[in-house]
Amino acid sequence: MKSKALVKLMPPQGTKIAAHMRDILELIGEDPSREGLVRTPERYDKAMRFLTSGYSTSLEEIVNEAVFSVRVDEMVMVKDIEFFSMCEHHLLPFFGKVHVAYLPKDKVIGLSKIPRIVNMFARRLQLQERMTQQIAEAVESAIAPRGVGVLVEAQHFCMMMRGVEKQHSGTVTSNMLGLFRKNKATRDEFLALARRQG
Repeated sequence: MKSKALVKLMPPQGTKIAAHMRDILELIGEDPSREGLVRTPERYDKAMRFLTSGYSTSLEEIVNEAVFSVRVDEMVMVKDIEFFSMCEHHLLPFFGKVHVAYLPKDKVIGLSKIPRIVNMFARRLQLQERMTQQIAEAVESAIAPRGVGVLVEAQHFCMMMRGVEKQHSGTVTSNMLGLFRKNKATRDEFLALARRQG
């Protein structure tokens, strides 16, 4: 149990973020005391803690023993996993879909765990390229399959709202491990399934 002295030294969750947000509102020319903005710093704090909750999540917590011994050697794929993240350069959102496939060796992972792995990395300040690699490596670490393929398709607000201001451009990244990298037929099958509609 924490001592009273220690509790006093620990500010309430969100105090620092909310305080800085009030300063930011003033710096951009706003009045943080006006009706519409009075609670904005606290709301922003809650939003930021949710959007970066991936930092406090671990692969072990997500997998939670949902790995099963099965004799399957065909591709397993979860596609069209929606995600929202924030670019680390401008703290603006990027969003899109992730397609994840793997070739089991002797284990499979619970299907719901793959979107949870995506969320763990998406809910951090990110680069799309790094997030793609992290997802692939996490699946590989969890079940040691014969190969993993990850394809991410996203739109970035840092390109849409500022800078070049291109609303219809998209960014595609991929990461291939094991047989997905070594075997062209496997890689082509994955990419064809990822891009198939319906």
